[in-house]
Amino acid sequence: MAKETIDVLIEGGKATAAPPLGPALGPIGVNIGEVVAEINKKTADFKGMKVPVKVIIDTDTKQFEIEVGTPPAAQLIKTEAKIKKAASNPLTDKVADLKIEQVIKISKMKESSLLGKDNFQRVKEICGTCQSMGVMVEGKPANETIADINKGSFKEKIESGKTELSADELKDIAEDKKKLEEELEKKRTEFEATGKKIMKEMEGKDSKAIRAKMTEEGLPAQIVEQLLPTEKEDAAKGGEAKEGAPAADGEKKE
Repeated sequence: MAKETIDVLIEGGKATAAPPLGPALGPIGVNIGEVVAEINKKTADFKGMKVPVKVIIDTDTKQFEIEVGTPPAAQLIKTEAKIKKAASNPLTDKVADLKIEQVIKISKMKESSLLGKDNFQRVKEICGTCQSMGVMVEGKPANETIADINKGSFKEKIESGKTELSADELKDIAEDKKKLEEELEKKRTEFEATGKKIMKEMEGKDSKAIRAKMTEEGLPAQIVEQLLPTEKEDAAKGGEAKEGAPAADGEKKE
C-alpha cells in the first residue's frame, strides 16, 4: 500500500484548489474538492493564521487523511488577544485580557500537543502560558484564574467546550484592551520620568551604578536600555558617528 504525503502552508479555513494544493493533488487522482473541504473544516479555528497541513494519500485507494500542525500556544494567545508581543515584565505589566471562552478555544486548538489529560487541565495549561506573557484571564492575573478553576469556576463552560462570545462580551474585550493600553502608556511615562530623575541625580557616576539604581527602583529592562544603553551599544553608535564624520583638516577626502 503506497502512500504519498503533501505538505502545504494554508491560511486557516481558506484552502482552495488553486496552487499550491491543487497542482500537487491533481496528478495523484484524489478528489480535490473533498480534500479542500476537509482541510477547511479542520483549520476553521485558525482564521487569519498560516498553518502547516499534511495530506497523506493512499495512492491505490485514493483515500486520504489530514494532519494539521498548530502554531505555538503563545502565538495563538497573541492572535486571540490581538497583541504583537508579550509583556516585557509579566509580573508587573498586563498587556491583554482574555475571556475564558478564548482560552478554551486555544486549548482545543492545541489539544493534541498539550500535556493535560482533560479539558480542565488543558485550559489551566494555556492559562499558565498567559501568566508568563502578562495576559490576564477574566480580568485578573492568569494564576488567580487557575485558582478559580480549581474551585469550580467556569465548570460548565469548560466541560461544554464553549468558545463563542456574545456581542457584549466582544465589546467588553475591546474596551478592556483600550484601557490596558492607556495604563501601559501611563506607566511607561512614569518609568521614563523616574529613570531621567535618577540619571540627573547620579550624573557623572559609573553607568553600571546608575543601571543598578534604575533596576532597584523597579524600572523594566526595556526602559533602562532605552535611557542608558549598554557599553556595547554606545560603542556601536560611536563607530557609526566616526564613520559618518567629516574628514579632519589635512586628511584626504574621497
